[in-house]
Formats: sequence, C-alpha cells, structure tokens
Amino acid sequence: MSKMSMKRLSLLLLLQLTCYFSGGSCGKVLVWPVEFSHWMNIKTILEELVTKGHEVTVLISSASTIPNSSKPSTMRFETFPTTLTKSDYENFIERLIEEWTYVAKDSFWSYLATVKSLFWEFFDTTLSMCKDAVSNKKLMTKLQESRFDILIADAVGPCGELLAELLKIPFVYSHYTSPGHIIEKNSGRLPFPPSYVPVMFSELSDRMTFMERVKNMLYTLYFDLFFTVYDNKKWNPFYSEVLGRPTTLSETMGKAEMWLIRSYWDFSFPRPRLPNVEFVGGLHCKPAKPLPKVTYSSLLFFVNFVFSIGIFCILY
Repeated sequence: MSKMSMKRLSLLLLLQLTCYFSGGSCGKVLVWPVEFSHWMNIKTILEELVTKGHEVTVLISSASTIPNSSKPSTMRFETFPTTLTKSDYENFIERLIEEWTYVAKDSFWSYLATVKSLFWEFFDTTLSMCKDAVSNKKLMTKLQESRFDILIADAVGPCGELLAELLKIPFVYSHYTSPGHIIEKNSGRLPFPPSYVPVMFSELSDRMTFMERVKNMLYTLYFDLFFTVYDNKKWNPFYSEVLGRPTTLSETMGKAEMWLIRSYWDFSFPRPRLPNVEFVGGLHCKPAKPLPKVTYSSLLFFVNFVFSIGIFCILY
C-alpha cells in the first residue's frame, strides 16, 4: 500500500472516530447579582464555573458596590448606566441595614409595617435599575449578540428572569429565603404549611402552641398580602409591558430551571421540597490554610521581644 493511500485510510478512520466521540464545549453565563453577602455566595459558584472554562459575564449598574468589579478579573463585568449614583446607593443600603438591624419589635403590627416599608423601598430601587437595564437598547442588543447559554440570578432581586425571557435562555436561582417564604411559595411552588413551618421573622419554633400557630398564620397572611399588592401595583404591569403579553412576576420566576438554596436541609425546618431544589449551603466556606511553620529561633526571638516590652512597661 502506498503512502498516499495510507494517509487517506488514516484520515477516513479519524473521521469515523469523530462520529463516536462528542467534544465538550464551554458555555457563556450571564449573571444578575444582588449586592453584599448575596454576592459573596454567588461569587463562589461563578469562580468555579470560570475554573471549568466557562465564560462568565456579570451585569451590574453604574451604582454597584460589588468589590473589585473595576479591576482585572477572571469574570467580565458589563456595566450599564443608572439614575442612581454610587454614593446614593451605598447610603441607601447602609440606612436599610441599620434600620433593619435596630427595628423595634415591641409592637407586632408596627414591626410588620416597618419590615414592609423597608422591602418596598428596596424593591423600588431594584425596579428602577431593572428599567434602566431593559430600556437600554444598546445593552440589550449587545446581550442578544453575545448568545448566552444560561443566566444565574438572585431571587431576592428581581429582573434576572425578565432578562432571561427577553434573551430566550434558561435561568437558575441562587436563593436563601424570603419574608413569609413568599418567593419560594408563589414562584418556586414549594409548600410551607403554616401549622408546622414557622415564617421568617416570627421567631417561632417548629413546635408551636395553638396561639403561636395563629400568630404564624397572621405573619403568613400579612406577607402574602403586602407582596401581592406590590407585585400587582408595580412588577406585574412592568413585566407585561416589556414582554408584550399579560404576565406576572411570580409566573416569570416560576420558569426557573433550578433553585440553589444557600443552606443545609438539616438547618431548616422540615418541609417538602421539589426535584429542582438543591441545598448548597457552605459553598463560600473554604478549607482553612495550614499555619506557617515557626522555627525555634524565630519563636525565641518573639518571646524575648514580648518579655522585654513587659519589663519596659513595668519599669516606666
């Protein structure tokens, strides 16, 4: 057999082998994050995706407080202009955290009214940023042309699911919990029987008396009411206008492929869960680094130094 025919045969065999093996490909990930501790948790997932070879793009506003977003990173940050300034947003978040931390719990109804006010203010700010992102034609065109494969969002800060709908890509949530479990119930379809599962902020246990269950039910109804009122008043009309069809925030969020719950199942109260819900608590925790080895000479020097300082303080 000639060399030319051998080369042709080798080429045919190589082509035949490629039919049996499918090559892996890396995806393009778009992220709609929430600031502060929420970012710390989702950042761990994104860094792992980058190490696997995926291309990660984080969509942030010009007022974002996400650290090091302006420095070189393995992730790419896409910034869009917003009506808020960075200082205004930082002051708003600091005030929100301070009021949230020191809110008085003396009166049941005044406490719930304060919680409602804080959440409505947070949603107003989030809605404003969402409008700035979606109405930015240059940004949306760039995102469409980037052809992302999936979107990762934090369920507490809506808009990621709207972007996913506009880009026609699946999306995944990173989530912990919400007041009254309203997001998990209405959007994630997770059952939370109020007779057995205490509502967030109620400070109740899973072993409730009859009156405590009544209190838990009041919390549940209250959060259901004030979230529904806000959604009907602001989120639902906005989503319907952008998508060009009647829809709701809960319906859009309900299309999530998976919910990554930032907790452990044994840290939560027992409750049913669905197949697309995974507990991923502790992802941001890293193994402790071993302490550096200390030689005898350096240890002796440190002891002598401390002893000398002690004598100096006694004498003077």
